[in-house]
Amino acid sequence: MEIYLIIMIILMILGSIYSLHAKDLLSAVVAYGIVGFGLVISFLLLYAPDLAIVQVVVEIITLVIMIAVIVNTTHKDEKKIFTTKSSLVNLVVLLIFVGVFFLMFAHIIGVLSYFGQHTMRMAGVYIDSAYEAGSANIVTGILFHFRAYDTLGEATVLFTAVIGVLTVLRQYGKKN
Repeated sequence: MEIYLIIMIILMILGSIYSLHAKDLLSAVVAYGIVGFGLVISFLLLYAPDLAIVQVVVEIITLVIMIAVIVNTTHKDEKKIFTTKSSLVNLVVLLIFVGVFFLMFAHIIGVLSYFGQHTMRMAGVYIDSAYEAGSANIVTGILFHFRAYDTLGEATVLFTAVIGVLTVLRQYGKKN
């Protein structure tokens, strides 16, 4: 599993470097998306499907919004993608990145354990302790007794992201 994580980290680093040095904005956004989806695969490798699901949703929404903004704000004469040889090379490099990503994703999905199969030795301890806590159901017992700080951290990250977006939008919305 470590070799897959190393490969994903290398692909994410290469995608971010390519995103910084891309000639056109659309290629940079797609390379940025490769980094985000590489993080999804890394979460799956680390047996964190809840984080992977959240990352997929955030990444898809972000990419759709960014691509829509780029398409709507570019000039009509700049919308020709295949006009230069460098843009064709950029497209081929991005397609290679996307192809490698999907091959790794398909292979990693096959490596993961089956749904419901215990992969951690702590599952029994969580279940026993949740019943001892006297909660109405086992999910509530686990959430409130073991994952409370994790849930608080996730809520803090979402709150911070919303405040950041509102701050940026308010800054651009002010008239001088």
